[in-house]
Amino acid sequence: MKIAFTTKGTEWDSMMDPRFGRTEYLLVYDEDKNELIHFDNRTIENEAHGAGPKTAQKLFELNAGVLITGNGPGGNAATVLEQAGIKIYVGAGLMTVKEAFEAFKNNELKKFLS
Repeated sequence: MKIAFTTKGTEWDSMMDPRFGRTEYLLVYDEDKNELIHFDNRTIENEAHGAGPKTAQKLFELNAGVLITGNGPGGNAATVLEQAGIKIYVGAGLMTVKEAFEAFKNNELKKFLS
């Protein structure tokens, strides 16, 4: 399974970004390959509208099955993610990526309900 994180950096010790659509990076951990990849999402800052759905589309392209973030996506992005079958977990905004991963594994994050 691939788990995506909204982050402010590209490493396990990077801080989570509580935002979804305008997150700085998407960090994706592939559990099967034990591999961490990232996508630089900072170009989205110049978008006046539609940042959430565009970030959701990128998650779909990265084939993520789970999204871990701080506050959760807005309505349009949440709809796109749910239709793609991506499970969303929130409450990790003040954690590092590694802490957020551990919280997810220990069922300490809240499932996002749009």
